[in-house]
Amino acid sequence: MESSSAVMSGLHPNYLICPSSRKASTLPLPPSFSAAQSRHFLSPPSLKLQKHFSLTPCNANQSASPFRRSAVVSETFSEKSELADIDWDNLGFGLLPTDYMYVAKCLRDGVFSKGELQRFGNIELSPSAGVLNYGQGLFEGLKAYRKQDGNILLFRPEENAMRMRMGAERMCMPSPSVEHFVEAVKAIVLANKRWIPPAGKGSLYIRPLLMGSGAVLGLAPAPEYTFLIYVSPVGNYFKEGIAPINLIVERELHRATPGGTGGVKTIGNYAAVLKAQSAAKAKGYSDVLYLDCVHKRYLEEVSSCNIFVVKDNVISTPAIKGTILPGITRKSIIDVARSQGFQVEERLVDVEELLNADEVFCTGTAVVVSPVGSITYLGKRVSYGEGGFGAVSEQLYSVLTQLQMGLIEDKLNWTLELN
Repeated sequence: MESSSAVMSGLHPNYLICPSSRKASTLPLPPSFSAAQSRHFLSPPSLKLQKHFSLTPCNANQSASPFRRSAVVSETFSEKSELADIDWDNLGFGLLPTDYMYVAKCLRDGVFSKGELQRFGNIELSPSAGVLNYGQGLFEGLKAYRKQDGNILLFRPEENAMRMRMGAERMCMPSPSVEHFVEAVKAIVLANKRWIPPAGKGSLYIRPLLMGSGAVLGLAPAPEYTFLIYVSPVGNYFKEGIAPINLIVERELHRATPGGTGGVKTIGNYAAVLKAQSAAKAKGYSDVLYLDCVHKRYLEEVSSCNIFVVKDNVISTPAIKGTILPGITRKSIIDVARSQGFQVEERLVDVEELLNADEVFCTGTAVVVSPVGSITYLGKRVSYGEGGFGAVSEQLYSVLTQLQMGLIEDKLNWTLELN
């Protein structure tokens, strides 16, 4: 179990969290301050600041950063340890601005600075930043849960770190180490702990970003990179909650192509689905199920989640082959299913198999496990179940969510507990 002081002491020793109502800002501590004093100042009962501070870059030789390196701070800050004053019973899946974000930088040498917590707010980027001009960016998604005893659980953060490193290699970007990634996640969660929903009311969604923030005009890797994490409390992803969703199969527009970037979590993958998704939602569907672009007959995935088909208690899901994102919830569900005695097949799944399936469900960090109530293919609508989870998906959902929330023993060592 990790304590908050242990995590916070791992942050850059020369920086103190400092609030600003408009701009992201950091405040350097005097070099004579000890780690213990630094930790104390991370959560002052009341602090009045009014001064202009110049912040030292992470590398003395690096080019101008797209973020402000100076800030004016004038505010009385009182940290509140109680929960944020929001309606926890009606959380949707939308952004609620929280207190802090985490920022670290590096040049193309791949060495990241030790990150800093900044007040959540807007950032500045050069108009010629690599992420804006050439889409050189990745993101991740994971969650923190509050247990009944008040402690906090992270679910498999090292898996997200490894997936980001895999994606960064494909996108020609440096990436933080697994240890750096996990420590940054712990720091940002503890800094925003009052935004973690009460047990059973939702979760804190954690969004790490890796982007080419340096200015570049010709097509080339950016000269500087930014690793940033922000968080938001969330409820269910689909408006249906855990009620079944309704999908339509898309045959003409495709999410990914062989040899492309469909297998990594790059930002451009998601812009490509917006047209089909918007058209589907306008017709009353929840989302879109995509087929492979070569044969137009094999299932790939839904816009932002993986797909599973159940027939005679055998669970089938499309194999990872470069066009499908290797979802961490997908991987976890496969392991849980096999531990529960189910046969799981990772293979080509023909769209025709949907027509006589017993159950269909989706998995993803945002949706966790979502039952599919119907799929429409070539104008034909096929329905599953009677308005809720099928027996198999309900069993898997129950086991996985109890693990994530700390309600059953974690024999798989998937959770990381913070207090």
